[in-house]
Amino acid sequence: MRRVLTGLMAALLLSPVAAKQAPHAEAGDDAAKAIASKTLDNGLQIIVWPDHDIPNVALYTFYKVGGRNEYPGITGIAHYFEHMMFNGTSTLKPGEFDRVMEAAGGSNNAYTSNDLTVYQDWFPASALNTIFDLESDRMANLDFDPEVVESERGVVYSERRSRVDNDNFGSLLEQLNATAYVAHPYQFPVIGWPSDIESWTIDQLRDFYRTYYAPNNAVMVVVGDVKPEQIFALAEAKIGKIPAQPAPRAITTKEPEQKGERRVLVEKEAQTPLIAIGYHATAASDADTPAVELLASILSQGDSSRLHQGLVEKQVAVSAGAFFRAGFDPSLLVVYAVVPPGGDPAKVETEIDGEIDRLIKDGIRADELDKAKNQMLAQFWRRQATIAGKAQAIGSYQVFNGDYRQLFDAPQQYAAVSAEDIQRVAARYLNRNNRTVGVLRPAVSAEESK
Repeated sequence: MRRVLTGLMAALLLSPVAAKQAPHAEAGDDAAKAIASKTLDNGLQIIVWPDHDIPNVALYTFYKVGGRNEYPGITGIAHYFEHMMFNGTSTLKPGEFDRVMEAAGGSNNAYTSNDLTVYQDWFPASALNTIFDLESDRMANLDFDPEVVESERGVVYSERRSRVDNDNFGSLLEQLNATAYVAHPYQFPVIGWPSDIESWTIDQLRDFYRTYYAPNNAVMVVVGDVKPEQIFALAEAKIGKIPAQPAPRAITTKEPEQKGERRVLVEKEAQTPLIAIGYHATAASDADTPAVELLASILSQGDSSRLHQGLVEKQVAVSAGAFFRAGFDPSLLVVYAVVPPGGDPAKVETEIDGEIDRLIKDGIRADELDKAKNQMLAQFWRRQATIAGKAQAIGSYQVFNGDYRQLFDAPQQYAAVSAEDIQRVAARYLNRNNRTVGVLRPAVSAEESK
């Protein structure tokens, strides 16, 4: 595989770190005014953020397609296209996309998630015309040579073996998602079920490409040493004639409220047990999402975090953490731990429950909340320090929130989260009826069991 936040931020001024960051507010306001957007007649949304610090450009194309757009029989197909989009068109042979890109001084990457497939190009501003030729070509003219299709099928299958089948945490998370979601397509692994990887037909691939890789299903973000009118003219000339397609089918299925705890056990060859607990939480656009993100940080970020202090420092777990990646639809907040060799996952689960119960009952300290907010701010500014980070951030806000300008409201949104908000969302989402517990246990051989 080739491989999200300014205004005055007055509410943050009480924090020493926030006070140091406050001058960025004016820079953020200036950036927001400099950004321009346009939608072509064929539906392609284009956002341009000029940044003339260096003569380079980042061009990110966000296609609104991922695992949530799949169903049994074609799971993993969006990720498969992450590979195919580099492997030949009616005008370029397999491998030529990269060769042309590199000859122009550029590089690229891509990733697929539950919600999106994103293609990332970085290149000197002098190569703009070439890169637009490449992107328009693969949006319109992707080839489905049977030999290439089968070759990439094998590559994807090998990737699955590496990332899931032979990876203990990957195996556990796959089963956790498949158990936590009974209706919504977030239950499917982004990389696909093995039998589906083996079974896609060329007709299915063509239909999927025509539906989801259309200009009306994409957002193109260009950040760097460019002018908006220059980019709009290029996009109109290179991509404007690619026809729009009928809108993809809407994902209307909502995951029903979970009415009780679920459990899944994975047994496989492993040195240490693992535990992962998934709690149904929020979507990216939900009002509670900033509080949920800060909650995950309080639980897991750094040696002073709740899980590190409560589990690792007490030698109950080798490591412990939490993560939350919000998407179009409500996603899981996952708490996890690596159990010591020969240790009891049930004991670790009890300690995790104790930490969460104390947080819900007693709330959090002011210093914990300040630390989490400062970490979020620092991450925000680090991302905006590069053209790549800006492209990723602004594209994500456009896709998930429907308005890239909300990017510049994010610091105030995090600042507005109170300790009471953290306690409230913890009580709402981190309850046992709302969770799925997954345990990976080292398999016992027939000889060992005697």
